[in-house]
Amino acid sequence: MATRTRTPVDRAALLRRSLLELVAERGFRGTSMSLIAERAGVAAGTAYVHYDSKDELIVATYVEIKLALGHAALLGVPSNGSAHDRFTRIWHNIHDFLAADPAQARYLAQLEASPYFERAYQQLAQADDPLVAAADELKAGAIDLPLTVLWDLALGPAVRLAADASTTLTEDQLTELAEACWRALRKPG
Repeated sequence: MATRTRTPVDRAALLRRSLLELVAERGFRGTSMSLIAERAGVAAGTAYVHYDSKDELIVATYVEIKLALGHAALLGVPSNGSAHDRFTRIWHNIHDFLAADPAQARYLAQLEASPYFERAYQQLAQADDPLVAAADELKAGAIDLPLTVLWDLALGPAVRLAADASTTLTEDQLTELAEACWRALRKPG
């Protein structure tokens, strides 16, 4: 008789995904730890075993999404290509990654416009975000603005578009939008 081995359940990951979905549907205020635990299929007390507070869970979810987004953004980006070519590939990668899961884009959009943003951004800065290194390289020819402003100007439209699952653009339209973002961040001249 064969012995079955159970794959361990990553309850912390279930909680992060549940939070992500609930915030995308209801916003931060409409999302309680008890609802998150219920959606994750765990006891409310289990949520607090993994995260001391809803705030901690919110930040952990943001960092997880942004790190995954950073890795996805750099896939296929030519290391020896022009800044324009690297930016365009990153822009399309970000859009495609988030369009595949619009709840992630809605979560990012909500968090980045919330009081949680500063704490989440500081936590992300300690996590070696691969996109920050790429942004530093591209920033050399960009207008001199804080990185968060450059993110909104250059990549924010990709996030917002992916968050709105009802809007679908053709590949040509996406390329036009990426080009407009590129022009917006470049120094004049």
